[in-house]
Amino acid sequence: LRVETLRQAEDKPSPEDGDVLQLKKGNFNRALRKNKQLLVHFYVPLSGEGHRISAAFEGAAAELQGSEVKLAVVDVAKEKDLAKELNVTGLATIRLYLAGDKHNPVTCPAPHTSASILAWLKRRAGSAADLIADLSQSESSEELTVVGFFKELDHEYVQVFYDAAVDLPDVNFAVTQNNEVITKYGLTHDVVLLLKQSKLIQAYKMTPQTSKEMLIVFITVYQMDPVTEYTGQTATQILSSPVLNHALLFVNKSSAAFKEIHSAFNGAAESYRLKILFVWVDVDEPRNGRMMEYFRVRSFEAPLIRLVNLTDHVTYHLPSDTLDVHTIKAFCQSYLEGEAKPKMQSQPIPEGWDQRPVKELVGMTLEKVGFNPDKTVFVLFYLPYSAASRALFPLWEELAEALKGREDVVVARIDASANDINMSVQGGYPSLCLFPALYAERVRNTPVLLFCLMESDEDRRKYIEAAKAEEAKKANQSKDEL
Repeated sequence: LRVETLRQAEDKPSPEDGDVLQLKKGNFNRALRKNKQLLVHFYVPLSGEGHRISAAFEGAAAELQGSEVKLAVVDVAKEKDLAKELNVTGLATIRLYLAGDKHNPVTCPAPHTSASILAWLKRRAGSAADLIADLSQSESSEELTVVGFFKELDHEYVQVFYDAAVDLPDVNFAVTQNNEVITKYGLTHDVVLLLKQSKLIQAYKMTPQTSKEMLIVFITVYQMDPVTEYTGQTATQILSSPVLNHALLFVNKSSAAFKEIHSAFNGAAESYRLKILFVWVDVDEPRNGRMMEYFRVRSFEAPLIRLVNLTDHVTYHLPSDTLDVHTIKAFCQSYLEGEAKPKMQSQPIPEGWDQRPVKELVGMTLEKVGFNPDKTVFVLFYLPYSAASRALFPLWEELAEALKGREDVVVARIDASANDINMSVQGGYPSLCLFPALYAERVRNTPVLLFCLMESDEDRRKYIEAAKAEEAKKANQSKDEL
């Protein structure tokens, strides 16, 4: 009786908003036990993507009334303990819990509409036979349709095709064995066709090496135009693309040269469809301000082209004012072959930067000062808008004063948000890096110094007092020698 009472206290009735359960730590387990299939959206309030998915959930829930699938949401901003327990880290995570299994959920792709949710649930529970459709309607559709033409429906190619369809619920898929279709496009069996309004966009020949991931890359790349404008509507599609190399054209859409430049950019894009994603950004659009700020592009600098990899975020700049097809393709090729040099952004060198106790470094002076083999250089990498960074400024000044008598020691700082750093800086900002003298390692984070300066104010004070004492000791030794 006591166990049952405790269980009832823990599992309070699930409050509902329409047909979607509002789950918390106290009623999550009860919802798992009660529903054979529980599709849960873990969301962050005020998130644009979270709001869109929530709307899709509402629509899908209405369609799923009476089924064994129940939809629910969890506000991770309020339910931090539950999110931590379930290891939820993404801003918009969607999971399907089956038969009360709390530890082995199925991840659902972020849907665009309620129809996407319904398609995903149907496909993952069905088979390739469910994708056989009337192609006369699909071919005339303005939406992209992925058509698999297979000689045998029990071939392993069909399963790979179907697995890709499950992971792409926003895309129309169809399977056919109609020879007239393949004859119409002049192709053979075991091929995947991308069709839009009866026009063949691209074809992909299946091979024994073709994986689900390879097919998904092909479909998602050719689902987009060769060049995509960056907007609020396309941002998610661009950032979620499996192609991680992005070519960005910053250009003024209203300029006289726009059509010519865009045409050249589009011409180059055709040659690198599966290797580089081509995106253009209108610098005259106020809503693109954050994008320009991130890449530190000012509107008067346009047109210009940058290449960036979304894994390491290292940026490359097209070193030419000529933006024709040949120049753009040559730049892309040098990037892919590893011959392009990263774009190093740098603030102007401040006047009198080396006359103050704390030397104010910029991108152009960091390597020269930091890698001086005759000096030990201690650098604070900071963000000007970070409270944690600003809190270190007084202590950094005090440290520089304590060590100003040491000609072989330099205390410096650099704004990491305004200067590209061509080195590995471990952890976030603020970060402290020691550049040892005597041709030591290129960059070495010193655990003892990091502990003394980062753990607490008391430890930081102790380090500074020790530095002062050392300077006083050396001064007394010099007096004795004299």
